[in-house]
Amino acid sequence: MAYDGIITAAMVSEIGNEIMLGKIDKIYQPEKDELVLNVHTRNGNKRLYASVDSARACVHLIDYNPQNPPVPLAFCMLMRKHLQGGRIVSVEQKDGERIIEISLETMNELGFTVSKKLIFEIMGKHSNIILIDMTTGKIIDSIKRISIDVNRVRQVLPGKIYEYPPVQDKISFWNITAAELAAIPADRKAVLGSVGGISPAIAAELSEMAPDRRYDWLCALLESIKTLSFRPRVYADSKGVPQEYHITDLSEYEGSAERIDFVTLSECVAYYFDNKLASNRTRQKSHDLVKSVSAQLDKMLLKKQRLSEELLKAENSDGLRLYGELLTANMHLIKPGMKSIDVVNYYDGSTVTIPLDERFTPAKNTQHYFKRYSKARTAIKEKQIQLDETNTEIDYLESVLTFLNNTENTEEIDTIRNELIETGYVRRRKTNIKPKKFKAQPQQMKTSDGFTILVGRNNKENDVLTLKTASKTDYWFHTKDIPGSHVIVMTEGREISETAIMEAASVAAFNSKARTSENVPVDYVLVKYVKKPAGAKPGMVIFTNNRTVYVNPCEDPLEKLIK
Repeated sequence: MAYDGIITAAMVSEIGNEIMLGKIDKIYQPEKDELVLNVHTRNGNKRLYASVDSARACVHLIDYNPQNPPVPLAFCMLMRKHLQGGRIVSVEQKDGERIIEISLETMNELGFTVSKKLIFEIMGKHSNIILIDMTTGKIIDSIKRISIDVNRVRQVLPGKIYEYPPVQDKISFWNITAAELAAIPADRKAVLGSVGGISPAIAAELSEMAPDRRYDWLCALLESIKTLSFRPRVYADSKGVPQEYHITDLSEYEGSAERIDFVTLSECVAYYFDNKLASNRTRQKSHDLVKSVSAQLDKMLLKKQRLSEELLKAENSDGLRLYGELLTANMHLIKPGMKSIDVVNYYDGSTVTIPLDERFTPAKNTQHYFKRYSKARTAIKEKQIQLDETNTEIDYLESVLTFLNNTENTEEIDTIRNELIETGYVRRRKTNIKPKKFKAQPQQMKTSDGFTILVGRNNKENDVLTLKTASKTDYWFHTKDIPGSHVIVMTEGREISETAIMEAASVAAFNSKARTSENVPVDYVLVKYVKKPAGAKPGMVIFTNNRTVYVNPCEDPLEKLIK
């Protein structure tokens, strides 16, 4: 990733041009490692986004409102106290490093103007956002507090004097001379070890060009930053996954990767991280749920195995009844102390050896076998009920796991978490925040011939779609014996077409556990034939009169079918 000193310089130039002299009117903290500043400027409202996540450390402008927690986090509240209403007076880079400093003038509790500085350190896992009181030079607070236990060299704690991160023994790209740059050997590592603030990609670029061309090339690049004339670009592989980005051509990617150009660096950086790490945040947020559901699913599968073994054993209990009958007929042949007896099976004439308990009388041995047979017959009914209940639990947990694995939306994960809390699989977190009232927001799309398709994103939404939203003349789709979404095709009085059937089935296959499979069986039926058993868990239904088609999952149903 190329969020190096050059990208930082370009970003400072870009955001400084947008938010300079702007007034901070809102501050949000969508996640514990993210911060968003809403800045009111003469050219409208601007949103400055910063992340200190080790895999996504960056600062750039965004044009949307991120989803925020119901109750602000502590750092967000502190930022609002100190910065809300403040005016931005400068946006600067610190000596070619990956450090952005925003200086502000704000009003204190007494109404006096005070100066504060918001520092963004964009340094991978060491990234941080720190608020400084310029009068004292002390840290007011930081989004990550670094104690002496974590770092003995540099602590970042409220009340301590702020110190910049240790500098490396390199010459900044802003200050290096033509002679110094030309003297560096034509080796990527040598360039990287001599010039401060550049990424490996820029080091490779400098090492491959003639020494006497390096300085002019670097000067031209820096001039484009000063004049905002650079053209950001992302290099992506054949699958569209971003590999690198920068504000200049990168020879090692030109020709071998697809190049995507952008008007602004903020759009470029956002595209790079959103597409390269799109599911990373989601996976982190759903990790505990996936782990919990998987553990409970493993328990249910083990329980099913044991119940199946016990049921099979109970079903093979006819021999106990036979032993009891044969002992009853041959009780006169049993003598005290016998451990077994050989008798003739009067059903087929064969000889049967029956084990005996030498402690018991012949009558008690006979009763023992009849009791065991009676228990086995009762166990068949009980074990079958338990096995059916266990299979229902397994189906439900597998459906939840499918939704967790298929989603890339943190809001959907929160909905699934609430569903698991309501069904008793997950404990409610100790918090004063009331859970949001559930509101179904299914995916919507259209078939190529105009039928509307609705897709459930979780089990509760499946219930709403099938039982409340759909009419009896609409069609219901679901993968056959495979966990997945309920898919509804709204007919609106029309006869459903073969095209709509195949496209809806493809969408159902894509939104299921069989997303990566081929030739997936999908059941479809009129909604009037779909019923929910009393007491069934969310998303669990039964149906009749269904037909089945075999389709390949649509790789991107929304992109291909939505109108």
